[in-house]
Amino acid sequence: MALSIITLAYCIMLFSGNVVEGTIGLNWGRMANQRLIPSMVVDLFLQNGIPEVKVFSASENVMKAFSGSGIGLTIAIPNESLHEINSTDGARDWVRTKITNFVNMNVDIKYVNVGAEPFSPSFWNQTNFGAVDALRFIQDALNEIGYGDKTKATIPHLTDVLKPNHTKPSDAEFRDDIKEKMIESLQILQENNSPFVMDVFPIYFVRQNNMDVEFAFVDGHSTYFVEDDNGLNYTNLFDFIYDSFLWAMKKAGTPDLKLVVGQIGWPTDGYPDANIANAERFYKSLLPKVASNKGTPLRPGVPIDIYIHSLSDENKMKVKFGAFQRHWGIYRNDGEPKFKIDLSGQGRDVYPTSAKGVTYMPKRWCIFNGDTSNLTKVKYAFEQACLVGDCTSLSPGGSCSHLDFNQNVSYAFNRFFQTKSQKERDDPCEFDGLGKVVPDNPSTGACIFPVEVLAAESIDTGSSMGERMATLSKLVMLLPFLLIFLAFI
Repeated sequence: MALSIITLAYCIMLFSGNVVEGTIGLNWGRMANQRLIPSMVVDLFLQNGIPEVKVFSASENVMKAFSGSGIGLTIAIPNESLHEINSTDGARDWVRTKITNFVNMNVDIKYVNVGAEPFSPSFWNQTNFGAVDALRFIQDALNEIGYGDKTKATIPHLTDVLKPNHTKPSDAEFRDDIKEKMIESLQILQENNSPFVMDVFPIYFVRQNNMDVEFAFVDGHSTYFVEDDNGLNYTNLFDFIYDSFLWAMKKAGTPDLKLVVGQIGWPTDGYPDANIANAERFYKSLLPKVASNKGTPLRPGVPIDIYIHSLSDENKMKVKFGAFQRHWGIYRNDGEPKFKIDLSGQGRDVYPTSAKGVTYMPKRWCIFNGDTSNLTKVKYAFEQACLVGDCTSLSPGGSCSHLDFNQNVSYAFNRFFQTKSQKERDDPCEFDGLGKVVPDNPSTGACIFPVEVLAAESIDTGSSMGERMATLSKLVMLLPFLLIFLAFI
């Protein structure tokens, strides 16, 4: 197959000594009760040498924390805010508030994500075609003030923008219902030398498409593979999906557009095969691949930029796809790494740096006192605890799915207790006489009963992450945990 223009350009740079390298960045979502303050998190990025970060909440305190850091930022516009910028004046106002103000504070803003997977039927009841107009208005506003060469607007897309059930990359193309708008957006990106952004979650994709879970890893151990797709072979999902998007972009008329992976990761809880060992294995092969600049079968030798999803767990995340959506973090909420991961991509067997200056709540836990004389009362207390606290680790396949009846109730009680910062106007461990506070850690095996960090801030309202992870019915959220509870009765 003939080399594309972008591949030729890379070869020219290679021989001239000016080699472009792939970037390993991080996503930072903040949908959690207890969160590290922004200055701590930015310090964590700097300690680990993270060159680029995507923030889903472009609030003032977050943005100011990056001032003078040298970290390239991607900021997001939530879908529900797109109507506010679907005009020249609206876009100018947004750029002035969210870009100019912070650039003047020495914040390096590289990309603007216009919307959050607005064409995804997996998340939304209807596609948000207004994102394309907003993309044009935002990029025009950036160009107008002279920022267009440095700050690019784009739209991130989930894998479901491709037609389903394609069995090889060359068969991929964008869905018919979005094709016209997709082509329009691609033309805007091409005119402004902006990248196309794809989001992919391998653990979910392989199960939804009946693929071998081993295909989700990049280390080549899968029995599933795609052979002789126009002379190219595929042994892992990353190459398969990346090249699928390249083919879809080519068919849409933009074959040489840069393709960035905006979200990719492996959860550590709440789903079959979602565990710490698999997460460590996933990154141990993926990140060296990116750092090696080997590219993919369709674009060999072309550097790839990826953003790991994500920095830390988020216990307020929507769980439409599954409980694992709250467990993407490579860090726990206290800034301690969960597993070894070399963020430089060199493949070293190392832990990333821990957060500095973290303050914990007192080392105490709330557990069930074992009184089962009134199971109706216990059931009600369990329900109330899981409506407030994050009980997703109790889900089938989760790290706490092996607990007995008393431990299940204790886990729920403790999550509520810690979410309420161990204090409230009323006793947060009372539960109508069913709870008790203990000084001994009830964690067992891989199931951790956490003590949270002190809450430094409240959750942002109207944030970009908030729109993507909109509130789900409390009844739907609670149903899996009620089934767990009832199984013991």
